[in-house]
Amino acid sequence: MNRFVIRVLYPYMLVNRSSSSSLVVPKLGLGIVQAVNPFLFRFMPVTKNTSWVGEQAVPAEARVPKIDLPDASEDAYGGVIVDMKEPMNSDLFVSALRASTKKWREQGKKGIWIKLPIELVNLVEVAVKEGFRYHHAEPSYLMLVKWIPMTASTIPANASHRVGIGAFVTNSKGEVLVVQENGGKFKGTGVWKFPTGVVDEGEDICTAAMREVREETGIETEFLEVLAFRQSHNSFFGKSDLFFVCMLRPSSFDIQKQDSEIAAAKWMPLEEYAAQPFNQKHEQFNFIAKACLEKKKGNYTGFSAVPTTTGFTRKQNYLYLNKEDLRGTNICENSHTGKL
Repeated sequence: MNRFVIRVLYPYMLVNRSSSSSLVVPKLGLGIVQAVNPFLFRFMPVTKNTSWVGEQAVPAEARVPKIDLPDASEDAYGGVIVDMKEPMNSDLFVSALRASTKKWREQGKKGIWIKLPIELVNLVEVAVKEGFRYHHAEPSYLMLVKWIPMTASTIPANASHRVGIGAFVTNSKGEVLVVQENGGKFKGTGVWKFPTGVVDEGEDICTAAMREVREETGIETEFLEVLAFRQSHNSFFGKSDLFFVCMLRPSSFDIQKQDSEIAAAKWMPLEEYAAQPFNQKHEQFNFIAKACLEKKKGNYTGFSAVPTTTGFTRKQNYLYLNKEDLRGTNICENSHTGKL
């Protein structure tokens, strides 16, 4: 029958055997205490015939100290977030995880979130075996979660949508900025389309539209309105997709296309763009083209970007609304530039 003696390595407890003087070491009954690295625990198998180190053998339940997980904080919904940062032995981790989970369950906590940086991949299997599941992953970390009450889980799903934009850029001549792409579904089709792209994390829709136009064509623009948007499902990696058609006013006109993604770019009469067989054949593209034509005639009003704050934070965000119907109120101008 094997037993274990735990050698606890702690930076501030050191016994100097070669000297008559030594620091006071608490009698933990855990063997020799040495100073090497903080919170590093080593386990040494000991048989019946092996000489014991220290005062006594360690009971099975005390083989791994029961400590709480580090860097734990409460979220706003009755849960706990554990932000793991420092390396930890998997045996120590599972013991701490069990002890902390028991404590949090007694406290009435709900979801437990564990953020594991990519460097701590050794702890993933341990957490999964303790009932945690994957919630989402980013390039630098994996987020695990576990619902601990004996009730139905209310943990929200991972992000459900990707957000994209299409840029309707029209000049004073009634021409629209169009491109042909080197890749994707439109490659080699000969279809002229609006510059499009995906909104980056933390980026506003209006800002993303101007950025994509600049990147693909070199044209500088000013955001005017959201003309329309559509929602589709089971798109990118099974997620839903939101796509916003944004109207922009150009402040430069000399096209410098992005060679890596764009095969060709030019200014085209709006009527010619709308009359393309592809737009006529596909209902959604036909609707968008008609909205753009009506906007050119002054018969259509989209949604302007108005900077606002919510009741929960002072951080500014954009509310997209029909400013034309708010004439006479305090909101009377397109506000992407900060003007009200």
